Amino acid sequence: MLTDLVLFFMNQAITLIGYGEAGRTFARAGGWQARARVFDLLDLRRLYDEDDVRGYASLRQALLDSGCVISVVTADQALPAAQDAAGKLAADALFFDMNSVAPNTKRAAAQIINTAGGRYVDVAIMSPVNPAKTSVPLLISGPHCDEGAKALAELGFTNIRIVGDAIGRAATIKMLRSVMYKGVEALTAECLIACERAGVTDEVLGSFNNDWSAQADYRLDRMLVHGARRSAEMAEAVKTLEALGVEPLLTRGTVARQAALGALNLESPPSGLDAKLKAIAK
Repeated sequence: MLTDLVLFFMNQAITLIGYGEAGRTFARAGGWQARARVFDLLDLRRLYDEDDVRGYASLRQALLDSGCVISVVTADQALPAAQDAAGKLAADALFFDMNSVAPNTKRAAAQIINTAGGRYVDVAIMSPVNPAKTSVPLLISGPHCDEGAKALAELGFTNIRIVGDAIGRAATIKMLRSVMYKGVEALTAECLIACERAGVTDEVLGSFNNDWSAQADYRLDRMLVHGARRSAEMAEAVKTLEALGVEPLLTRGTVARQAALGALNLESPPSGLDAKLKAIAK
């Protein structure tokens, strides 16, 4: 009898729901553009042509006979994507939810997918996808994590760790890490924007260790480019903390600060910390 994994690879189609930075990076780095079927709410035909992938106007078309589905959308679209995919999935299709959302959001999505006959896998992407690409650390959990880990490895992912058989465990680790990581980003921005206005940036930076300026430059860059997406993720972190009975006093501020930097629409921030602070000041 053929194993689930062999059956999976007899079906060549891989469906990507979402073709932003993560989806596009994975398809290109994994070398499976020719197998990829892509659905995105945006009109990305130029990118599809550039990457030689097949884009579809409807999710139903993109999911037809696909044995592997990777959902990489914005946090606010994670549950709607699962809802839209339900009923359109091939039997026993693996559904990799790689979105940065609260564990309860993933549990709700898992119930929808599993009820529809799919096999849901909770996946947490634990660092920026670039420059790591398919070597980005992935945490996975859920009852189908063993099959999921094998399938992801065959797709070229090289840094996979199973963290349990409960849906939401990988998401919990991701969300609570983000409380600290993206909170530090927001605090960095708040401090340095105030420093720039007060004319004391060099003095304050000089009071920290030598590599802090470079770290601050990187943190501002990430917020300026991805602030809107990070804000949506941190809104899910707020839900995570509330579900654990922890008042998200600081994380609510992180949501607002990330959104504010993202709203500046500096998708190509200037190089260097001083230039970024001047651009923000404008």
